[in-house]
Amino acid sequence: MSKTGNTGLKRLRHAIIYSWQGFKMAFKYEEAFRQECLVLLIAIPLALWLGESSVEKILLIGSIVLLMIVELLNSAIEAVVDRISDDWHELSGRAKDMASAAVFLAFLNSVLTWFFILI
Repeated sequence: MSKTGNTGLKRLRHAIIYSWQGFKMAFKYEEAFRQECLVLLIAIPLALWLGESSVEKILLIGSIVLLMIVELLNSAIEAVVDRISDDWHELSGRAKDMASAAVFLAFLNSVLTWFFILI
């Protein structure tokens, strides 16, 4: 049982509200996330038009969505690290660099997915 008393539909409602707040904050404060939203808006119709099968369409769209998921996690890690201290620390730098590397891998995954499906 939840310690907050939020179970069932109440918990789901709160989860949706918190998620929506996360989307709004990412869109407001993260330029990369805004750019990825634009890419997704372009990618969805392109994927539906260019993908030959349902699997190809899902892979094309999903690769962009995965990039956005990793970007959200990267932004969350950066926010927490920055909240802890403005001072430089090796572990803080390592955490931010690894999160950035994860975004790069997700980006590379998207590019390769689109390339190999569309060639």
